[in-house]
Amino acid sequence: MNLVHPCYVLDTSVFTQAARTYYSFDIAPSFWKALLQHSQARRIVSIDRVKNEIDRSKDQLATWAGNHFHGSFESTADNNVLVAYGQVIQWAMNQSQYTNAAKTEFARADNADAWVVSYAIANGCVVVTQEVSAPGARHKIKIPDVCRALNVPCIDTFQMMRVLGIML
Repeated sequence: MNLVHPCYVLDTSVFTQAARTYYSFDIAPSFWKALLQHSQARRIVSIDRVKNEIDRSKDQLATWAGNHFHGSFESTADNNVLVAYGQVIQWAMNQSQYTNAAKTEFARADNADAWVVSYAIANGCVVVTQEVSAPGARHKIKIPDVCRALNVPCIDTFQMMRVLGIML
């Protein structure tokens, strides 16, 4: 991984929270332009399963993702990602603190969370998520907690923006 400009893999929450709250398209178009600029430089990517989650909403974000960011949603069908996914799921299933329902939800094929972490492992990326660590949680496996356990760098949107020098 390039320590000056690592690759950042964005979780669904980065897009949805920005679009629906603090960086909506009409308030902060420069945020969305910056994402595109850094994605074109291959510093920012996301994955196909995040795109699928975004598409479910059929809103302005889904339209933007399909029209502008589409080339930056990477496939999770890569063998290295699949191997990493097996490791991530195995870790989750071995955690006694989580309920079976939490483990089942985390392992659902249409849940992008485990796939984002797996892509990061396979490609040496930093995970970017707006999820907040909850180490004592029982009913939801949080991305930052998985990353911490598996030694995967994980930051939030604002930390990524600072590192990349994105100013609005």
